[in-house]
Amino acid sequence: MKKCIALFLSASMLFPAATIPVRANNINLPDIGTTAAATLSIGQEIEMGDYYTRMLRGSAPIINDPMLNEYINSLGSKLVAHADSVQTPFHFYIMQSDVLNAFAYFGGNVVVHSRLIIDTDDENQLASVMAHEIGHVTQRHLARAMEARNKNSPYIWGATLGSLLLALANPEAGIAAISGTIAGSAQSQISFTQSNEQEADRVGLRTLAKSGFEPAASASFLQKLSDETRFMSKPPEMLLTHPLPDSRLSDVRSRANQYPKKHVASSLDYYLAKARLVALIGNNKNAVQLLLKDYQKIDNPQTKIAITYTAALIDYRGQNYSGAKAKLQPLLEQDPTNVWFVDLMTDLDLSLNNKNLAISRLQAAIKANPNNTALQLNLANSYIENQEYQKATGLLHRYTHEHSDDINGWDLLVQAYENQRQRAQEMAARAEIIALQGQYPQAINLLQNAKNQAQGNSLLLARFDARITDFQQLQTRYAAYKR
Repeated sequence: MKKCIALFLSASMLFPAATIPVRANNINLPDIGTTAAATLSIGQEIEMGDYYTRMLRGSAPIINDPMLNEYINSLGSKLVAHADSVQTPFHFYIMQSDVLNAFAYFGGNVVVHSRLIIDTDDENQLASVMAHEIGHVTQRHLARAMEARNKNSPYIWGATLGSLLLALANPEAGIAAISGTIAGSAQSQISFTQSNEQEADRVGLRTLAKSGFEPAASASFLQKLSDETRFMSKPPEMLLTHPLPDSRLSDVRSRANQYPKKHVASSLDYYLAKARLVALIGNNKNAVQLLLKDYQKIDNPQTKIAITYTAALIDYRGQNYSGAKAKLQPLLEQDPTNVWFVDLMTDLDLSLNNKNLAISRLQAAIKANPNNTALQLNLANSYIENQEYQKATGLLHRYTHEHSDDINGWDLLVQAYENQRQRAQEMAARAEIIALQGQYPQAINLLQNAKNQAQGNSLLLARFDARITDFQQLQTRYAAYKR
């Protein structure tokens, strides 16, 4: 199933979903990471994170591809499970962007730009960046930045937040505004963010090693950035938002060398995720060719499979369905439970009008992978394509109950209700999408219209009234963040 943005931090500290649960532990952390409680509670951080995430969904190119969402959250979950002092749920997003960067913000939200994933040499490097961002979150760097600025000037903090919101819609204008905002306190800002970066490096290295990845990947990725930008007039965004003085690189390399050396091969999922990003999400044919050349140079069993998968994706995107199926079929026969292959093959089944085959294929795959969200969404989509709308509705009710923040589920529910001409429920599902994008007045208006369509149905009316109340309360509570 195919589908296709999110940000935050201080000017030079922008550090950067399935939900990863809070995990309690008693591992000691540096005291510096706990001082922010006086300014911002964990509950407030989570609430602010939810507010900003809703804003981002409405204004930034978050990639909603179920397969890529499943991958980035699975990788993030593995890292969070080995991180220290996890106090919030974690949500991981991929944002479509040619800007090389990653960042984190309030409440355990981490965003990775698509180009960063593509530019990493291996999965260890990608994991090192994500572990670094997790370190920013667990050490509460944003809350500590807020505390530090409140001691100096709350107006600077408020202006910076506004500039960062601007950066979502227009990155160049946003960064320019940020630079002007902090001009009066540049030196203190720089030294504070360097301290944050070093702390996130240390914490991230520990998380990386405990999660089974190569600690040396942190240094190798930073060195890669440094080498590739040495002769550029302007460094990539990641080096602007994550400063890289020589001392930081030396410190990371020194600390990585203290861990036992190991070689950890990238997973097949990593290679397939990069292929999907380039072939389906990107619009640059040269990027596909460059990726294939890289895979040919690596020349291991995983990259050989990924090369064939990439070719099948390209055929699929070009509507050469029979060619794509001929390439994909041997891969699926060798690995019949591979979710990436099942996902693409069911898309091909639907395109070739083999809808019942797609459904039976997905039902079997779900038995082997019952918690895979991409497969569940694929099955709901296949039911809709096969005009089995009631089955789709039942499945999607369960899905949206368990994954209420996934726009994909609500979007499919809209389609299922639309095809059944159940106008009230269709509008209610649309309202959920709009609310997830922070547009509460529009969501409330849709629900009011849904009530007009549901006259006489007391159960639906009560449900719609409850959601109107929920959205009104969110609108009131979150209004404070706009001031």
